[in-house]
Amino acid sequence: QVQLVESGGGLVQAGGSLRLSCAASGNIFSINSMGWYRQAPGEQRELVATITSDGSTNYADSVKGRCTISRDNAKNAVYLQMGSLKPEDTAVYYCAANTIRWRPGTMNYWGQGAQVTVSS
Repeated sequence: QVQLVESGGGLVQAGGSLRLSCAASGNIFSINSMGWYRQAPGEQRELVATITSDGSTNYADSVKGRCTISRDNAKNAVYLQMGSLKPEDTAVYYCAANTIRWRPGTMNYWGQGAQVTVSS
């Protein structure tokens, strides 16, 4: 079992920055890739960014150039630095982890979510 706890959400003005953190605990040695997803009201959950255990990253087109995902394996943590925030970035942001090595694209553990609200 893996537990994920997000922190760092909040209210920010458009154009501002915010850093989300996610702390992993439990069977951390089983974690392969990690990522951030978000879900806006009335919308489906969507990918924001993922990072593999060796540091390879992938971003949604909507956040490329504005967000940076990073990972500290020593601290069992993953971060999402967001900049130039827009009102459309408002959503609940979820940290996720994959422990199924033969299904690297599947996140099977999720955090409880952190609200990010961007005011115009």
